[in-house]
Amino acid sequence: MNLRKSKGFSQEDLARFLEIPRSSVAQIELGKRNISVMELIRLSEVLGFSLDKFLADEFKVIENPEVVKEVTPEKQDMRISVPRLKMEKFKNVLTYILERCAGKPNIGETVLYKLLYLSDFNYYEIYEEHLTGAQYRKLPFGPVPLKLDSIINHMIEKGKLQRIKTKYYDYPQTRYIPLEKADLTKLTAAEKEVLDQVIDRFSDWTAAAISEYSHKDMPWRATEEGEVIDYELVFYRESPWSVRTYIDEPEQP
Repeated sequence: MNLRKSKGFSQEDLARFLEIPRSSVAQIELGKRNISVMELIRLSEVLGFSLDKFLADEFKVIENPEVVKEVTPEKQDMRISVPRLKMEKFKNVLTYILERCAGKPNIGETVLYKLLYLSDFNYYEIYEEHLTGAQYRKLPFGPVPLKLDSIINHMIEKGKLQRIKTKYYDYPQTRYIPLEKADLTKLTAAEKEVLDQVIDRFSDWTAAAISEYSHKDMPWRATEEGEVIDYELVFYRESPWSVRTYIDEPEQP
């Protein structure tokens, strides 16, 4: 990973060059997937290191690797990984989550934000595509979607949500009640499945429990406070946070 970053390549750059999924590159970097001889040769070409030195015990990334061959990964058909907010999708996801569990006494803002975060990041880990395209910032109490306040205020003005202030175990709590049903035609079967999985697993958790869980998730741990959380970090998750089954590809002879 350090060598890749020192050369300015992303995981997706290497994945396209090696013709393997980007998640496989992440697994190689974590030492959870074997790398074939041919893949190693191609890596030496694109990253510019000597195989002899690489296989030697004293190989260090901080050394200036011997350039074997200058190769640039192809840029064609590059999938855009920068999240772009899909406003209507986000509103429908928010409404669907509230429709299913807003009646539970523990579903205040803290739990709601975590359900949105887990839905977006779990979907990205499984399908390598963005669900709502929302960006999340690492704040002291957890990941919070950017522009959420303005989105919620707009939905309240339009009569689609109601905000209520209450108490839960003597602590102040902000809750949201949906005033209309989500448009399920705007959600694919795969999107709804991930939402249902997150809701079924986490919607009964207390704010403290789900906060502790999300704060141990790799995307959160690897992000500086106040910074936007990179979706790519889901590929460094481990159990029980990882939601994707990674299967090693057959080794080439």
